[in-house]
Amino acid sequence: MDEPTLTTTPADGPPANGGATSSSGSTSTSGSAAPHRTATVPHGEPILEVDELQMYFPVKSSGIIRRTVGHVQAVDGVSFQVPAGGALGLVGESGCGKSTTGRLITRLLTPTAGAIRFEGQDIARLSPRELKPVRREIQMIFQDPYTSLNPRHTVGSIVGAPLEIHKVVPRNKVLPRVQELLEIVGLNPEHYNRYPNEFSGGQRQRIGIARALTLQPKLLVADEPVSALDVSIQAQVINLLQDLQREFDISFLFIAHDLAVVRHFCPEVAVMYLGKLVEIADRDTLYNHPHHPYTQALLSAVPDVKQAAIGGRRDRIRLEGDVPSPINPPSGCRFRTRCPLAQEICAKVEPPLLQIGPHHKVACHFAGEVGQHPTTPISASVLGVDEQGNQKPEAASTSELGSQPGFSDTWVDVHGHRGGSGATRSS
Repeated sequence: MDEPTLTTTPADGPPANGGATSSSGSTSTSGSAAPHRTATVPHGEPILEVDELQMYFPVKSSGIIRRTVGHVQAVDGVSFQVPAGGALGLVGESGCGKSTTGRLITRLLTPTAGAIRFEGQDIARLSPRELKPVRREIQMIFQDPYTSLNPRHTVGSIVGAPLEIHKVVPRNKVLPRVQELLEIVGLNPEHYNRYPNEFSGGQRQRIGIARALTLQPKLLVADEPVSALDVSIQAQVINLLQDLQREFDISFLFIAHDLAVVRHFCPEVAVMYLGKLVEIADRDTLYNHPHHPYTQALLSAVPDVKQAAIGGRRDRIRLEGDVPSPINPPSGCRFRTRCPLAQEICAKVEPPLLQIGPHHKVACHFAGEVGQHPTTPISASVLGVDEQGNQKPEAASTSELGSQPGFSDTWVDVHGHRGGSGATRSS
């Protein structure tokens, strides 16, 4: 296999070799042309930029003098962007750090390290007083509609509390605004004086959405907003969120474990495993051409209605072993203990999140489509190591190419294709 190279083409020009654009955005040098699809990733400037975000929870010893004996590495070096008016889906197994990431962005938790830039301002280290105006712009929809609402308060007081705390409207205007919000989310405005226990699960989630919309935020962090609901109610809530996004131009960080829901809602999807991002791409590329073995295993478990209709069936990829402890994660690649492709380099060197297409990043030394994984590490020349992961004295590492939160105009060519600039987009 050819060594990966760094290539770029002019922003307004055609591919240099005249080849067709592949589904991952690379330009093919072969004679067969890949079908062209319109990009689904929003082109807006990022409203949120997360850079090398970390959250370590201390583990204390037992006894009278409690010492810190370790750390739970819940989130470790996560970087991504959320475009203004767009939606990024964050998926992964339970315990991978999705919800912790959402709570860090809303500053319900203070990160151990890293930056959270909202509209250019780093909010990771702001004091509670400095955070107050920012909280008007960033709101959260919680996972459990039963425990996220105070049972002692009426719906009117729950939804109206942000208006009174931030003094957005006069006191005599709070009730009309609450009734307006209840009507927006599909509830009876006259039910403002009822308590949460008088509503169903779907109605309670609508109340939570109304509370999140009270201050007209620019960014909503939706932490598995439909996982506790029936399937029919899930569709109603998802359609409601899409309508609200179009009407109010709200950006979403959509955290979920249901891959079908994420594909329907989010133009861009990121996959987490044990506190790290392993792959991020536009939804067409990620769902049709995943390159990380963990992503491929996740997608193989999703029923495919189209394939069932034509008599085909996707082969199930079964992962062996349990997820390692986040207190003592494996060296190198954290997925290597369950990965069928793991080799010596995987234990020695952590794979960087390398960009391999216009809107595609993957953290794997042997990234490739199912059945087409390379036999030599694609990241060796980028990291300046040999095939066993040993550092080459004369080689310089260029791993910073994958460290930026967004996508650049230059990427690593891992397929023997030529790269291109972000201006010539295809998914």
